[in-house]
Amino acid sequence: MRLDKFLKVSRLIKRRTLAKEVSDQGRILVNGLQAKASTTVKVGDELVIRFGQKLVTVKIDRLQETTRKEEAAEMYTVVKEEKAEAEA
Repeated sequence: MRLDKFLKVSRLIKRRTLAKEVSDQGRILVNGLQAKASTTVKVGDELVIRFGQKLVTVKIDRLQETTRKEEAAEMYTVVKEEKAEAEA
């Protein structure tokens, strides 16, 4: 599944266009490598997403084409959340 679609379906990012922008800005790592919106993700992959001053690390547990709001959080597990260091 494409990274931007996973972010939208899992509701980590509300809109796919926003998910595409965030990944194209280099703010998402998949298994430690910088990812683009078209990067293919699979179960077991670890994503590090930078939301402003916060780094969120999630592990993909399940892939689905569509999901209900209540089930979206079951698609991933939050490994850790931390404050991002300021970039020089």
